[in-house]
Amino acid sequence: MEKDQQQPQEEVIRHRTVEAVNGIAMHVAESGPEDGGGEGKKPAVLFLHGFPELWYSWRHQMSFLAARGYRCVAPDLRGYGGTEAPQDVGDYSAFHLIGDVVALLDALRLPKVLVVGHDWGAILSWYLCLFRPDRVAALVNTSVAFMRHVFIRAGPAAVKPTELFNRAYGPGYYICRFQEPGAAEAAEFAPAHARQLMTRILCNRFSERAAEKESGESPPLPAWLTDADIDYFAAAFQKSGFTGAINYYRNMDRNWEMAAAWADAKVVVPTKFIVGDGDLTYHYAGIQDYIHKGGFKEDVPLLEEVVVIPGAGHFVQQEKAVEVSEHIYSFIAKF
Repeated sequence: MEKDQQQPQEEVIRHRTVEAVNGIAMHVAESGPEDGGGEGKKPAVLFLHGFPELWYSWRHQMSFLAARGYRCVAPDLRGYGGTEAPQDVGDYSAFHLIGDVVALLDALRLPKVLVVGHDWGAILSWYLCLFRPDRVAALVNTSVAFMRHVFIRAGPAAVKPTELFNRAYGPGYYICRFQEPGAAEAAEFAPAHARQLMTRILCNRFSERAAEKESGESPPLPAWLTDADIDYFAAAFQKSGFTGAINYYRNMDRNWEMAAAWADAKVVVPTKFIVGDGDLTYHYAGIQDYIHKGGFKEDVPLLEEVVVIPGAGHFVQQEKAVEVSEHIYSFIAKF
């Protein structure tokens, strides 16, 4: 197979399974110096992927930063790819998932890392910075801003996240549809549909309009996406199914309740935020005012920069791979 110029070189990406990480075994992809992140060395970079993705979503950034001397660590999160997928829906709470991350850092002997998150990986990164800021040197988050009212129960008028999305978008919205265990997996998210589903999701880029679609023909691939990329995602989800990934959404209300102790907490980690101007998450009601008119900075006092990338949708790190890699590097090089 001829490799696209942006495809990761096999010799750059190393794979291994880290056993007994918070009770599960995690598949981890790595690039860069194997001893990176230790004392006297550049901090390692931990990449946390989103839905429905894998470590592979960071392939471009891992190659880019490894070439600049950084050790890059990108796990398949709990329920994804080569990482174990517990059966119980309750085993996918933010506390379980952050436990996985901290235990992985312990297993790799990385006391503090630079964190880069996207989508659910961004949500977990916000929680990580609240729960364990001692493990984070700096954060580059993409796609999902810090949304206290969605992540944390705060105040007497607080509304559960699933109810917020139901009010805003109706019961047909994907987050609302995901709440019934097994329902989505028996329909459009059946493993047998993985290739068509991944093609449609990645090509539609989770624009606000496209997020409502449940069916339709697979669109032609954009220039940033290859058949080999689709093959990689599809093969993984055909094997694992989508239940583990969807279970993250089934814990949103639970996370919100359990995080109530952090109702007034701020994210006190140096932060850069990147989002595509066509991303669904950049068009939630009131979010642009929050991001650009002071609310975001109030919640994240060490927020240094917000970057809005024109022409990018939800999968910004893949759609604008070089641009996003350069933005990450320009920020983390300071630490």
